[in-house]
Amino acid sequence: MGRKYQPFSDRILVKPTDREEVTSSGIVLPGTAQERPQEGEVVAVGPGRTTDEGKRVELDVKVGDTVVYSKYAGTEIKEDGEDYLILRESDLLAKIG
Repeated sequence: MGRKYQPFSDRILVKPTDREEVTSSGIVLPGTAQERPQEGEVVAVGPGRTTDEGKRVELDVKVGDTVVYSKYAGTEIKEDGEDYLILRESDLLAKIG
């Protein structure tokens, strides 16, 4: 990644996991025919959200974690030909591993 992104607040930068999809009959689907990935690796995290009382609440994920997120969540960005998503922590559904 050429530029260094530092998400704000409770936002997380995720690199979606590329998966080669194969149908039950053995046909490999090209990327354009596949559904949008819902799993990826956390690349950067924000400092956390601030409560109404002014306290910082850290995020439950860290760089290197693999996460599952909502299907149409986040904002897509492209850097050096790679796809990334900026998500809110509330868009995450699970941490894997």
